[in-house]
This record gives sequence, structure tokens and C-alpha cells, in this order.
Amino acid sequence: MSAQGESPAVARRRVRLALRKAREATGWSQGVVADRTGWSLSKVQRIEAGDVSVSGTDLRALLDLYGISDPEEIDLLLEEARISRRQRWWAGREYREHLTPAYSQLLQFEAEATAIRFYQPVLVPGILQVRSYAEFLISWFDKSLSDEDRRVRLDVRLQRRANVLDVEEGPQLLLILDESALKREIGGVRVMAEQLEDLAEVARRPQVNVRIVPLQEGAILGVIGSFQVLDLSDDPGDAVLYRERHIRDSLDHDRAEVQFHRSTFEDLWRLSLNEEKTIRAIEAEALSLRTRADRL
Repeated sequence: MSAQGESPAVARRRVRLALRKAREATGWSQGVVADRTGWSLSKVQRIEAGDVSVSGTDLRALLDLYGISDPEEIDLLLEEARISRRQRWWAGREYREHLTPAYSQLLQFEAEATAIRFYQPVLVPGILQVRSYAEFLISWFDKSLSDEDRRVRLDVRLQRRANVLDVEEGPQLLLILDESALKREIGGVRVMAEQLEDLAEVARRPQVNVRIVPLQEGAILGVIGSFQVLDLSDDPGDAVLYRERHIRDSLDHDRAEVQFHRSTFEDLWRLSLNEEKTIRAIEAEALSLRTRADRL
């Protein structure tokens, strides 16, 4: 596999997973590795957790310790490590200071994902928001975010949409909305009509699958809150979990946590209306709103 064009966050993840797998193959604990390299235990833990990028020198030392001698594998991991230390536009200084670390990494994972599963019980997810809908939501944070924070977040939110929807080989998007998300008039009747009209159009794209959980079905499972599961390859274990609450968010690599949310998503998917019924429901709600808006 070539690392050419890969994002820093994805490259760092691949390096840390490869190093953890190689260590586990030896049967050594992280403490043993720390003793054998003369490093602190926290350094080994941070490398394997992806909290820090690993230097080329340290990577070679670990590969030698683990007995990895295949030149192609070594070259690939060194290239991945080099990429992991690079910054992309969304992590640049002018953006980075206005975004959380988890959100900056999310942007990179979305650009590399093969499939993204969204569950959103309250709102249309950010990646599918039209400008007027996104502007209204972001303006609500006038007490907790600065004007510049809100400007950057709006720019980045709209760029996320383009990066995922408007590319030839973008990820498969699977979205579950609670029925209440269609009824909540974010930004007023006209804004909500525009958002639902766009959502119905997007939902007909080949790479997009949208389903609605009827109100009577989503009550129990819906308490888990919104989340995204991003698959980075065909391996189900190669995935990350993103969750957002108010202005706080987190990116989780824990396999058990990712699998729990994936299973929850599949449970909700089975309870949901199929894609065609969902589109008809969205279009009906959009038409009702548009009719009301035209009477204003």
C-alpha cells in the first residue's frame, strides 16, 4: 500500500497500529519495550496511542527491536511517519487555533474514509448542512465562541461537505436521523425548507444512504446521543469514533467503544424506514415548510 497523498492523522494511526501489532507479536509489554529502548514508559504509551508523532530515528529503533527487516515494510512505515508529522490546510495555524484537536483530526479522517456512519437524533449533521442552516446553528454559540471562531468553523463545515460529497471516489455515507430532526425548524421555516430540500436531493446520490428512525422506535436507543463511525479501510477494526457535545468533542480509537457504537448504529438502521420511504418523508416535510414559507 502506498502512503502517497495520505493525510497526517491517518498516517499516524497506521504507524501506531503497526507498532502495537509488532510489539504484541513479540509478547512484550510496553514496560519491557521502555526498558529495552531506555525510554520512559509514557513515551512508548504516547507513540502507541498516537498522541505524538514518532521520529524516523525512534521508528527505526523500534522496528529493529521488533525484528522487522523487510525493506519495503520499513520504507512504507518511514514514509507514513514522515507524513504524520506534516500539516494540512485544515490544521494550519490560521485554522488550528480555532478548532479542537479532535475536530482537526476528524477532517483528515473524513477525507480518507471508505465509509462514514452518522447517527443524529437532533440535527442534520454538519457535513450535510447548507450554509443558511449552518450559519444559524453556529451563531447560537455567540457566548462561548468568538466571532473568528464561528467564522472559521462555518468555513470548515462547508469545506467538509465539499471534501466528502464533491469528489469522485468519496466515502459511502450512511446517515440515520431521528424523525424529530425533520420537525425541528432550525433557523425558521425558509431555512428549514431549504435544508430539507437539499437533504432529499443529496439522499438520492449513489454514495449516500439516509434513513429515518420513527419517533416510536428511537426513544431508547436515541439516548446514546449523536456520533460518527469512520471506516478507514475494509478492515472493521480500522475505524474511529467521533462524538460532539455542545462545544466539546472527542475522537476515540478504542476498538470496543467503536464496535459498541457500530452495533448501536446497525440496530437503529434495522428499526428505520428504508431509503425510499425516508426520502418521501423528507420531501413531504420540505414541501409543507415551503408552502408555509410562501404564505408568509
